[in-house]
Order: sequence, then structure tokens, then C-alpha cells
Amino acid sequence: MPQALRPPSLDPVAAARWQALPKLDAQSPWLHEEVATRMQERLDFIKLQPQHWVHWGALRGGLAAHRALEQRYPKAQVWLAGELQAHAHVTQQALQAPWWQAQHWFGPKPQQGLPPDHSAQMVWANMHLHASAEPQALLQTWHRALAVDGFLMFSCLGPDTLGELRQVYGQAGWPEPAHEFTDMHDWGDMLVQAGFAEPVMDMERITLTYATPDRLLADLRSLGRNLHIQRFAGLRGGAWRQRLCELLLKLAKPQEDGRLALSFEIVYGHALKPKPRMKMGQQTEIGLDQMRQMLRSAGGSGGGISDKV
Repeated sequence: MPQALRPPSLDPVAAARWQALPKLDAQSPWLHEEVATRMQERLDFIKLQPQHWVHWGALRGGLAAHRALEQRYPKAQVWLAGELQAHAHVTQQALQAPWWQAQHWFGPKPQQGLPPDHSAQMVWANMHLHASAEPQALLQTWHRALAVDGFLMFSCLGPDTLGELRQVYGQAGWPEPAHEFTDMHDWGDMLVQAGFAEPVMDMERITLTYATPDRLLADLRSLGRNLHIQRFAGLRGGAWRQRLCELLLKLAKPQEDGRLALSFEIVYGHALKPKPRMKMGQQTEIGLDQMRQMLRSAGGSGGGISDKV
């Protein structure tokens, strides 16, 4: 994987700490749930109805979105993956159907961890890739989980995210407030390198507005942490926070009513896992695992992604 496609300013130690940060409440960030709702609209253009699917990082990716996906695929078996044990426990408790609902007794129960390799028809990963220190390895994990003709659906933050906050930090002479986010075209390249086919990428911008700097900072804190490798080395005090709030009031108010604005570029992507293709030479070695995939797909399978009109 070319070095340019890695998140060059992301601190992997900080990223690991953020992933391990305890989250005791069973509530996903509002923005993540909104992005997941918009990503689910893209499922209307996909013919394949998954019988087995993976939800990667459901607690931060969207618990309400998970319930909506269960309603869309009521008979499908789902695996909850991509979370540490503490988060997985909170997720499991939050998604457990109440005892008076039929699903509690008769519906498929979510399984922890990844399914057997090459068995899932969908991997769903909402708002996770931008915080991964090894995104190519993560894409390969998702590719390995998918069956032939299965598909990946993901979203993440793009490079125009937090433009107002970056402007504030720049004018103050402070280090960056967040690491550099990867462009959607680079995500498309990484999908192909990981073995996916027919990647489709698009993006949109969402602007959130806030009545006060305190509300803006509280919401921003729920979405993540500053993972820039050259971020502030230590804690800041009350005087620094007051200066930050003053600058936000001065520079982040494009609205006529004086509300503070914060912009997010949302990148959406989906791609298929194609049938294995062998490059035949005078002598070709085929691994047992690859042979099994080729035999499973020998008869072909229906489904896939339909064209948008």
C-alpha cells in the first residue's frame, strides 16, 4: 500500500486509546445515526438480500441504525464485530429485544465476532475508517469476511471536515485540531488494492449549527478525539478554553441568527467482492482456501448492485 494512502498525520497510539475509551451509555452519536440513515437509503439500489451480515462497531456506528437494518433483513443472521469487550457488552445489552417481544424468543440472536471467512453477504461499517491507523488491513479483514458477490457499505469523514475549527486553530497559531482525513478517491484506490471490485464513492457535506461554543465542543467530543500526531502535548487550562470560545464566536458564525457552524464532509462507499481470478502461468499454485472460493462460485450467484438511474 503506498504511503500516501495511509493517514499520515494520525497517531496510532492515540487512535488505539480512543477505541478503548470506556463508553458506559448505550447511545450512539447523533451525527453517526444521521449518516447511517442516509447510507441505508443507498441499500434501495442493491438487489442482494443478505442472509448473513456483519455490523462493524455498532455502538459508535449507530444502534438505531442497527435496529433499522434488522427490520430490513428480519431473517438474517448478524455478527457484531470491531469492538473491544467492554463496548461489545454494552452493545449486546442495548440490542437485546425485551422479553415480551417475539424476537426475544424466536428471532436470530446477534453473534459476537466475525463469521467464518467468505460467508457474509454484507459488511456494514459506519463512520469508522477515518479513525483507523491501518485502513488497508481493515479493508482486507472485511474482504475476507465476505462471500463472493457480497458487498461492503461504509462511511467516514472526508478532508473538508471541521474547516471552521481548523481556521480558528490556524489563526491562533495552534496545532491542528484533528488529523488529515483521506480523500474519497484514495479510498477507491484502497478498495481495489484490497481485492474489491466496482467501487462506487460519493460524498456530501453536512453543516451542524450550535447556539453556544460549549454545545459545539460537547458535541464534537462525543464524535471522537484529536488524533493528530502533532497535537497539543499536554492539557490546556481555563484561559485557553475561554480563548477558544471567543475565537469560535468570532469566526464560526456564518448564520444570520448568530449560531455557530461546523461542517462535516461525509464520504460514502460501497464495493463488491468479485470471484477469484487466477493468473495462469507455466506453473500455477492454488491455495486450498482460494480453491474453495472458486468452487463455491462456480455456478454463479444472483444479486449485486443495480445501476442508479
